[in-house]
Amino acid sequence: MQRLINGWTKLTSTSVNRKIFGAAITVAILTAFVKIAAVIKELVVAWRFGTSDAVDAFLIALLVPAFIINVVAGSFNAALIPTYIQVREKQGIQAAQHLFSATMIWGLGLLGITTLLTILSAPVYLPLIAAGFDSEKLGLTFYLLCAIAPIILLSSIVTIWGAVLNAGERFALAALAPIATPAVTIIFLFIKSWGIFALAAGLVAGTAIEIILLGLALHKQGIFLLPKWYGINPAIRQVAHQCVPALIGAFIMCSATLVDQSMAAMLAPGSVASLNYGNRVIAFPITLATTALSTAVIPYFSRMVACNEWAGVRHTLNRYMWLIFAVSIPFTGLLLLSSELIVEILFQRGSFTSEDTQTVAQIQSLYALQIPFYIADIFVVKLLTSMRLNHILMWVSVFNLLINISLNYLFMQWIGVSGIALSTSCVYLFSFLYLLFFANKNLKIFAAQCD
Repeated sequence: MQRLINGWTKLTSTSVNRKIFGAAITVAILTAFVKIAAVIKELVVAWRFGTSDAVDAFLIALLVPAFIINVVAGSFNAALIPTYIQVREKQGIQAAQHLFSATMIWGLGLLGITTLLTILSAPVYLPLIAAGFDSEKLGLTFYLLCAIAPIILLSSIVTIWGAVLNAGERFALAALAPIATPAVTIIFLFIKSWGIFALAAGLVAGTAIEIILLGLALHKQGIFLLPKWYGINPAIRQVAHQCVPALIGAFIMCSATLVDQSMAAMLAPGSVASLNYGNRVIAFPITLATTALSTAVIPYFSRMVACNEWAGVRHTLNRYMWLIFAVSIPFTGLLLLSSELIVEILFQRGSFTSEDTQTVAQIQSLYALQIPFYIADIFVVKLLTSMRLNHILMWVSVFNLLINISLNYLFMQWIGVSGIALSTSCVYLFSFLYLLFFANKNLKIFAAQCD
């Protein structure tokens, strides 16, 4: 066993590319465990509640907090971490600690206000997004939202602390800590008197446990966790400057799913469900690959950028572009060949007919076309984030949304709901080519400035 550990350590520590590979494999394996736990939780939820009104109420209550977490926490993370690593490499650990502590103050303040506004404005937006709910069901949704709302603040802390932990090349705990939420939720689901509020309690308690685990790990690294203001300095200004375009880009990108589902609702009954079924299988390998790569690569890219190692950045970019396409293209081909069989095995039973299988299989095949470009796109996104070029990501998000709406409409006239899946794949092809062009362009500019 020790020989295997020594061999793995040697394999993944002799170059930056190998360190990224080792970190990506570690994150992928641990993320897979988290996903398995999440699936078990969903099975227990289905056993307890089925497709009842209570589940509908919980999902709608979760919709807005989840959207805010994806937009705000992810953007704040993208703005902070590259600057944090740059300051740590050039000015030392103490300066990086000051940046972390100071940004946590206005970050937590922003998220606290957002949480409060989410609850206070709920009577306005809940009737709009839950138009089919009666008053009793809408009331349950509001109470669930109040119970869930703390995760906006808690999940954002998890995202930021996990990223800082990854910046110190401690990937395992940040990848495995999310397993606390499904594990705690499963336990709470067996408390029958709690009803659907067991899901809300599990979500909040599990996230709180994640914070404790990450906090202990950061404290062990000597990082002071309590927010403290040290005044405005160039590093703070840089984080703020990067945060605005990141917020705009994330908001637009997160809106794409809403656009797709809304346009699918314009088609025949069952189109929204078919679109969701068609994306479920595709989402798993994409999520696994992009989570592993994006988590592993940004600390190394950020460090190379901070040290002006542009030749190393280009070498890593080229090497991983080749690796991503070499692995993902055969995998995509296998999915295309077996799409109908996969859908038949997973879904065709009960009310899910053979006609549904054919429709969903076609959607799944067209969604599968995005896999190589989506994974490569996320890799390039992390490079641009490390280079603090979030304005480029903002503009590509605008173009992606416009192209998505246009191609959705065009392809829907041709092949119905399957056209939305084809449109999505085309969007990620465009996004990848656009971002790769500007990444290479800016690499040449930065390299020339250092000569």
